[in-house]
Amino acid sequence: MSGTVKKVVLAYSGGLDTSVILRWLQETYRCEVVTFTADIGQGEELEPARRKAERMGIKEIFIDDLREEFVRDFVFPMFRANALYEGQYLLGTSIARPLIAKRQIEIAEAVGADAVAHGATGKGNDQVRFELSYYALKPDIKVIAPWREWDLTSRTKLIEYAEKHQIEIPRDKRGEAPFSTDANLLHISAEGKVLEDPWIEPEEFVYSRTVAPEAAPDKPDYVEIGFERGDAVSVDGKTLSPAGLLTRLNELGGRHGIGRLDLVENRFVGMKSRGVYETPGGTMLHAAHRGIESLTLDRGAAHLKDELMPRYAELVYNGFWFAPERLMLQALIDQSQENVEGTVRLKLYKGLARVVGRKSPKSLYSLAHVTFEEDQVYDQRDAEGFIKLNALRLRLAKALRKS
Repeated sequence: MSGTVKKVVLAYSGGLDTSVILRWLQETYRCEVVTFTADIGQGEELEPARRKAERMGIKEIFIDDLREEFVRDFVFPMFRANALYEGQYLLGTSIARPLIAKRQIEIAEAVGADAVAHGATGKGNDQVRFELSYYALKPDIKVIAPWREWDLTSRTKLIEYAEKHQIEIPRDKRGEAPFSTDANLLHISAEGKVLEDPWIEPEEFVYSRTVAPEAAPDKPDYVEIGFERGDAVSVDGKTLSPAGLLTRLNELGGRHGIGRLDLVENRFVGMKSRGVYETPGGTMLHAAHRGIESLTLDRGAAHLKDELMPRYAELVYNGFWFAPERLMLQALIDQSQENVEGTVRLKLYKGLARVVGRKSPKSLYSLAHVTFEEDQVYDQRDAEGFIKLNALRLRLAKALRKS
């Protein structure tokens, strides 16, 4: 392997795993390493990652605030599709990977690197998401996945390697963590260790973004979310940036215990895994978006979107964000959002976000047609022919069976 790579861009968090990877890359490939740390709203201080990279001899260090781009160009397009993987998961981890990969490739091209590296393990989905994105954006890039190459197969071996090479180890990393987490502005996930038995309910210490619904306020809160062309643009009448809006919804939802999910899902690599997710703002946004679409989307368009949604969600989950079929679906979805405009009122209470009001200047809801009172626009006698035509095949089938 030595000498095959001149310069590599590493997705670097500053934690134990990626710090070991950094030194391993230097030793194994004898190459120059460039670190890239993305702020996508994980809520951690990123300057320590810069200082740690500097102490490990790194000359080119990139720390980029990608929060606005993350929500505007990745989260919002996905939410226009109402995407749920396997009917429940709001894809918080999945949607962050293509953005990180995109920026890695941009940096690689800017600094003349011939390789990129990530810290995803060989058992998970993230290796697939990163690498499919890399190859879609730069087909000739070399990808280094240390977890698939090295023999550091345990936490003990990682710590031994770190000590041998004088890599700083945070005090809380010397013990075995009770579970692993991944966080960004859309969600935080927890999996592994104490969560591996799907029969055992997660302890309250697993959750960090939401209060327990039982401990949430006894009085509900109401929030109004404004939409334009399918994207949320305001909260309670105040216009906010994409990242600012999601941050505000996270605060409101977290206070009421909204957005917890305990899920056994099917990984793309073939196994089932148990994940515990908190997506407070995303859960509210999903409910509100469906609420405004109920007023503004034509029935045929709405039903077609619902048919395509599982396919779209699967593409995102499996790492095909930059694939032509995802882009095709996105164009169709975005076309459907032209008149998705208006305001939705949500009631937040004890873990639930319920739509209790919706209004739109482009509403297709016609009180004149649905009223139970006398009206001048709908002749109820027309329904007889409509029903008989729809019943014709049923009557013919029954007559055939009788004969």
